[in-house]
Amino acid sequence: MRIPKILGRSGNDRRLARGAEESALHAGGDPVFRIRGLTKTYGSGLTEVRALAGVDLDLYEGELIVLLGPSGSGKTTFLNNIGGLDVPTSGELRYRQLDLAAAGEDRLTQYRRISVGFVFQFYNLIPSLTARENVALITEIARDAMPAEAALEMVNLGARLDHFPAQLSGGEQQRVAIARAIAKRPEVLLCDEPTGALDVQTGIVVLEAIERVNRELGTLTVIITHNAVMADMADRVIRFSDGRVQSSHQNAQRALPSSLKW
Repeated sequence: MRIPKILGRSGNDRRLARGAEESALHAGGDPVFRIRGLTKTYGSGLTEVRALAGVDLDLYEGELIVLLGPSGSGKTTFLNNIGGLDVPTSGELRYRQLDLAAAGEDRLTQYRRISVGFVFQFYNLIPSLTARENVALITEIARDAMPAEAALEMVNLGARLDHFPAQLSGGEQQRVAIARAIAKRPEVLLCDEPTGALDVQTGIVVLEAIERVNRELGTLTVIITHNAVMADMADRVIRFSDGRVQSSHQNAQRALPSSLKW
């Protein structure tokens, strides 16, 4: 199928072309997220900051998305909105049939508990609990959770189940955080600078764990990062600028994390 080009057109034409491109690439599948005209404004008057300025985007089941942009481009605000950690000022934000823009706090809490896994730059592990126990915090409250041991095996930490965070390297702690996020079998995994505090080789190990989760569980995975090198491992690369989607590019083939050159 021929995909329309989006360069050299007006803003409206580019948004229409981008939507046509996404529809063609995912023909027959409904998006997990449908986002139209999404805005988020903080403050008012002279202190007003428009973090999102009209985002139009669809995200699909099983995709691995790398979302790039400089500081202040709106990518973290976008992640917080689709993760139910914040609500938009205006626009359409739908997860399946759930209107996240209109959902109350109780419904958003349920959405975050069941449907979304979060991985942040800092691991947020409980120091007094082992790797197994940190993951079990989630499995004990989630529906249809995988055993903590299985989640840790998926990130290659089966031999470190009973180690405390202080006994683990930074990369191992981040992989425990990934195991904790995926143990409830979320449909969506949101990763905010997951390698930001790690050296190159350790970062690659963490990206391999994220890629394996996406590939084997079919989890829609969004990685936001400043590191453009990660773009090659994505199905789709989305670039943010000034609170908007600047471009959306589909890779012909995903690169293995181990092949990335930092």
